[in-house]
Amino acid sequence: MTLSRRGLLAAGGAIGAFAGTAAGTGTAAAAGPGPGSGRPGVRTGFERLAADGYRTLAGQKVGVVTNPTGITADVRHIVDVMHPDDRVNLTAVFGPEHGFRGTAQAGGSEGRYDDPATGLPVYDTYLKSGQPLADIFAASGVDTVVFDIQDAGARFYTYIWTLYDCMEAAALAGKRLVVLDRPNPVTGRAALGPVLDPAFATFVGRREIAQAHGMTVAELALLFNAEFLSARPVELDVVRMSGWRRSRFFDATGLPWVPPSPNMPTPQTALVYSGTCLFEGTNLSEGRGTTRPFELIGAEGIDHRWAAAANALELPGVAFREAYFAPTFSKFQGRTVGGVQLHVQDREVFDPVRTGIALLVTAKRTWSGFAWRSDNWIDKLTGNTRVRTMIDAGADTDEVVGAWESDLAAFRALRKEHLLYR
Repeated sequence: MTLSRRGLLAAGGAIGAFAGTAAGTGTAAAAGPGPGSGRPGVRTGFERLAADGYRTLAGQKVGVVTNPTGITADVRHIVDVMHPDDRVNLTAVFGPEHGFRGTAQAGGSEGRYDDPATGLPVYDTYLKSGQPLADIFAASGVDTVVFDIQDAGARFYTYIWTLYDCMEAAALAGKRLVVLDRPNPVTGRAALGPVLDPAFATFVGRREIAQAHGMTVAELALLFNAEFLSARPVELDVVRMSGWRRSRFFDATGLPWVPPSPNMPTPQTALVYSGTCLFEGTNLSEGRGTTRPFELIGAEGIDHRWAAAANALELPGVAFREAYFAPTFSKFQGRTVGGVQLHVQDREVFDPVRTGIALLVTAKRTWSGFAWRSDNWIDKLTGNTRVRTMIDAGADTDEVVGAWESDLAAFRALRKEHLLYR
C-alpha cells in the first residue's frame, strides 16, 4: 500500500494509528497531547510506540540501534524499559560511534559485548556498512531493526549515516527497519550550507544533503529511502513525534537533553556545531577538551584582532569575545591558546553555517599561522573543494556562501517532499 505525503501528515486520531507499509514507504503515528496536557510538550516516537503497546513490533524479534540519548521523558533508557516488558521481544542492541552506553570518545566504539544491565548482546555498528553490517543483522537473528538516536542537525554528525547504513544493510538482510523520531534540536525551519558532492562521500557525509539539513531522523529516513536507496529500499516504518513544530528549539520541547556524544554537552553546542565544526579541518582548536566545545575556537599566536574582525562583520544574532583557553585533550592539549568564544544573542536570526564561514575567512586574514589540515579534511566536511579554494583565493563570506545557493535551492525542494511536521 502506498501512502501519500498528505496522508502521512493527516493521519488522525488514536496514538496507535499505524498503517501497513510496503518497501519504500513510511508510516506515521497520529498527533497526540501537546503543551499544557500535563505531559512533556513533545512526545517522542518511542513514547508513542510504548503507549500503543508496541503493536507495530508484535510478533517480531527486535534489535535496537541506540546510544545514551535513547531515553524516555523520565530519563530511563528505552532498552531498560523494553527488556522486561512482555509486550516486546527485544533480543539485541546495536551500538554506533561512542557506543551503546556512550563510553567511547570521538572515533571510537565499544565493540561486541553482553550488556551487564540486561544481558542482551550488543553488536558494534561503527564504521560498518553494506554486506558486513547486513551479516551482523543476520547473525543477531532479529526480524526488525529499530533506530532511536538523538541527532544534532548537521550533515557531518555521524548518527544519520549510521541510520543510512542500517537502512541499506537491513534491506540486504531482508529485515524491516523502524525509526522512532526525535526533535532536530536546532529546529527544522530551514536547510543551510553547501550540499555534498558525491565525490567527497565519507562517513561524515554519505549523500547529497545540506550541511545543516533542517530535518528530523524520521524525515531523513523517508528521504534516504525514496531518493538514495530506491534501487533496494528497506521496508520502512517511522513513528512520528507529537507536539513538535519545526520552529521549536530543543529547550522548548520539555524533553531531557542527554549529550549524544562527549563533545555535544548542551543544545547550545548543537546550535553552533554545523558551522564551527568546520574548524576540525584546520590547525585551530575547535574547543575539544574544554567545557565549551565548538563555542571556543583558537590557536597559539591568535590575539584580539580575530574577535575584532569577526565582530566588524555584524553577523546576525551573534557576537564574538576575545578568549583564551587551554584544552585538556585534542589540539593544543595543556597549552594556552587565543581565539574567540561565540555568544549567540538571537538564535532566531543566527545562521551557524554563514558564521562558520565568516570565522574561517577572518581567521585566515588576521592570523598568519592559519592552515588547513594536510589531508584537506575541510573538503569532506563541506562536501566540496569550493570553500577551501575560494577562501584561499581571498573570497569574502558572501562570495563563499553565494557559491552554493543553486545547489541548496535544489536540495530544499527535494527536502520539502519528505517533511512530516508543520
